[in-house]
Amino acid sequence: MKDFYRGKRVLITGHTGFKGSWLTEILLQWEAEVVGVALAPAANPNLFTLLGHQRKIASYFCDIRDTANFKQILIQEQPEIVFHLAAQPLVRRSYDEPLLTFSTNATGTASVLDAIKQVNTVKAVVVVTTDKVYKDQDWVYPYREIDMLGGYDPYSASKAAADIIAQSYMQSFFNPKDYKIKHDTLVAIARAGNVIGGGDWSVDRLIPEIMRSVYEKSVPVLLRYPKAVRPWEHVLEPLSGYLLLGQRLFAGQTRCAEAWNFGPLSESFESVESVTRTMLEHIGRGSVLIEPQPDLHETHLLRLDVSKAITELGWQPTLTYKQTINDTALWYKEYYERGDVKAITSSQIKSFFNIS
Repeated sequence: MKDFYRGKRVLITGHTGFKGSWLTEILLQWEAEVVGVALAPAANPNLFTLLGHQRKIASYFCDIRDTANFKQILIQEQPEIVFHLAAQPLVRRSYDEPLLTFSTNATGTASVLDAIKQVNTVKAVVVVTTDKVYKDQDWVYPYREIDMLGGYDPYSASKAAADIIAQSYMQSFFNPKDYKIKHDTLVAIARAGNVIGGGDWSVDRLIPEIMRSVYEKSVPVLLRYPKAVRPWEHVLEPLSGYLLLGQRLFAGQTRCAEAWNFGPLSESFESVESVTRTMLEHIGRGSVLIEPQPDLHETHLLRLDVSKAITELGWQPTLTYKQTINDTALWYKEYYERGDVKAITSSQIKSFFNIS
């Protein structure tokens, strides 16, 4: 993939966010020409600034819901591949600001895809949603790409809506059957689990809350849903899937223009409490305070079936749960104890992709 992306013009929406910053860094290391469209970074500190991306790529700080503006950016920058990550990604905020969440996630996705449709020069589009697009069936089985979509809370519902909107555009305007006849663009959907790794400082996410509690506040880590089980995966795992998907779409592999799950190894399904205590062991400090808050709906068990990506894409998760936690803890320790994260970020990318 490194050779493939060298010299490619890639546009990332949401490039100032956690996953967007990691994706930008990978592509910069691979010598791609990266363009970013997003709101200015919300957190301080943030990975976008720490890695110096504001000096390395063309960034457009604007709202993806402004279709005309986004269209002009596409015309000016002429990207070949688009990764759509921009979103309002927080569950608790979605309760406070449901209209903003629905507008950003659902209408924003439609805006991006419609601008791409109008310009008709982009070859490959990867729309990133989430594992929470699946209707909560309260079962032990991993969710497959063919399972029903739904959403209890505004965040999940908005992302399910974005997923359905993307599917509609894929069928109506970017249908693989019409590829090279009516259009030259292939679109796919990527659904990933609970992504962790260095550089996430979002509010109400487990790993950032652990780090703030331990390093900044010196207070116990407060857990609201300690028994909730999630598919914890290092950020590089799903990003490798997105990148592979982008490559396959660019190559004109129409069978890849579908929805895909990218989740961790089966051993990585752990409870919130287990992840917290393991992280604290790696850090060597901190404690836990459990205060259940039943006021908000929370799925107890959420697992992804990634067999389709393994058998049909040739992708597979590689990091063990232990490696995921270790790499995440090392990154934050490097930040809080030394302050410079460029070296460890680069090192973890090269190690993951086995690049010397």
